[in-house]
Amino acid sequence: MKKTLLMTAALALVLAGSAVAADLKFKPGEDAKFNWQSFEDFEKGHDLKGQTLTIFGPWRGEDETLFKAVYAYFSEATGVEVKYSSSENYEQQIVIDTQAGSPPDVAILPQPGLIADLASKGYLTPLGDETQKWLLDNYAAGQSWVDLSTYKGKDGNTALYAFPYKIDVKSLVWYVPENFEDADYEVPKTMEDLKALTEKIVADGGTPWCIGLGSGGATGWPATDWVEDLMLRTQSPETYDKWVKNEIPFNDAAVVGAIDEFGWFAKNDKFVDGGAAAVASTDFRDSPKGLFASPPKCYLHHQASFIPSFFPEGTVVGEDADFFYMPPYASKPELGNPVLGAGTLAMITRDTPASRAFIEFLKTPIAHEVWMAQSSFLTPFKGANKEAYANGPMKKQGEILLDSTTFRFDGSDLMPGKIGAGAFWTGMVDFVGGKSAPDVAEGIQKAWDAIK
Repeated sequence: MKKTLLMTAALALVLAGSAVAADLKFKPGEDAKFNWQSFEDFEKGHDLKGQTLTIFGPWRGEDETLFKAVYAYFSEATGVEVKYSSSENYEQQIVIDTQAGSPPDVAILPQPGLIADLASKGYLTPLGDETQKWLLDNYAAGQSWVDLSTYKGKDGNTALYAFPYKIDVKSLVWYVPENFEDADYEVPKTMEDLKALTEKIVADGGTPWCIGLGSGGATGWPATDWVEDLMLRTQSPETYDKWVKNEIPFNDAAVVGAIDEFGWFAKNDKFVDGGAAAVASTDFRDSPKGLFASPPKCYLHHQASFIPSFFPEGTVVGEDADFFYMPPYASKPELGNPVLGAGTLAMITRDTPASRAFIEFLKTPIAHEVWMAQSSFLTPFKGANKEAYANGPMKKQGEILLDSTTFRFDGSDLMPGKIGAGAFWTGMVDFVGGKSAPDVAEGIQKAWDAIK
């Protein structure tokens, strides 16, 4: 969750003005980058004047303002009064409200594990086969999104209970274009190319990577993103799913192999700024600073989309710093273009005409484009106009989602807290400190076995 909240808070490159139903951010019919026809069509089919919709979600501050700008169009089209609320402890609050029999009409959450728990207790309404087919047909890597949104209900049967909306991308490598130009380096298209570039930078007398795992009590978490990305590039999505569910053990050869792949980058003194010994002690917020030193202390940095918040003040993403998609292995074409990320999912916690209409609203391009045109929003929706993105970096990240063949949610966020936010973190610190991948994996699995 720490990672997800950082991404949500820090992605905002541009801040939007507030909006309420009577004050639409963009006037319908104006600016051709918006699909106003989708708004008009939705408006014709949903007259719900006099009804109220309560939505409970994770967004506060800037993101709450941006979300209000979106649901203003829902209110305008339907006549529904929307009441949005959040809480600093929203994970606990939604459990309290549902158990007390006073849930919101719609809940939006960034935690699939919590959603699975709510579904299993009968607190969620299935969204139906039509919504499942819609996701398959309209979201890039549609099956991935259906899988992410499908849970077991109280009756033990699986159904689609959630609608993915507002996604974050983690499969990114950051660099400074000027440094690449000066050294005549090219952006790698395959993992083999990325490894060759790493070795070439060393041969040229430079240091390829800045890697920092420090994060106070959460030290180690950046390494989990590395391992998850490498799992998706060395193993099938099904193997990844079994791993995060403990259906294959942490010390399975597939997982040990991914940890060792991370070690190829992180445990070579020549490959990392400060040497391997500095990896665990360098704070993740400080680790990208080497990209901007003169001469560069490093050329590459693997991190999610929030990291520009910790770049030097005044850094313009897309100019002073840029990113590329963490590439797949050319030797494993069957794995396609996997993307690791996070995001939020909307679900019906009280079945009303307004709550069902809101899920339908999320299927309209305008429900995506209004947020895209401001900040802090990515979508795999093929029907949304990618030209609506507020800036080049957002569009580029959106295109990574659209080009993906597989999307998987951050694995450590799907694991039990004692593993994903505990033993996995500390195990990665031990690993970069010199412990072998099999020994680290064995220790994490023992911790998992202990909580069964």
